[in-house]
Amino acid sequence: MLTLKDAPDHHDAELVLKLYELRREATLRQSRQEISSKFMPASFDDWLAVSKDGHPLNEAYRQVSSYWEMTYAMAKHGVIDGEFMMESCGEGLYLFAKVRPYLERFRSEVNPLAFQNAEWVATNTKRGQFLAERFAKRVASVLAAR
Repeated sequence: MLTLKDAPDHHDAELVLKLYELRREATLRQSRQEISSKFMPASFDDWLAVSKDGHPLNEAYRQVSSYWEMTYAMAKHGVIDGEFMMESCGEGLYLFAKVRPYLERFRSEVNPLAFQNAEWVATNTKRGQFLAERFAKRVASVLAAR
């Protein structure tokens, strides 16, 4: 089993800054905005619809979900210190909180690897656990207000 690094170093800082720089790229910024504001699945079918070609949010969904999975893989595999990274890269757990209630079914029926890295940081880093709980409450509140 892989373990987290003992402490972050300048390489971790360089990677976090590069990840931030990538988030500022115009297309990814627009996709993040769309997923943040327009994607709030209230059912498995809502999520399934967005995951299919032709849905207006599909491109944004694929870009954002793959960006965060790539990012969180770096922590999962020890490339970057997970706790350090989660201090500035927690946004992807908001998307994870939106899909988590339907994740088991999605993995069973669509993609067995879906959100495995987001799940890892949400369960294996203290900051990830905190953010996952916080975002889950936010998602539940938004859905309850509908």
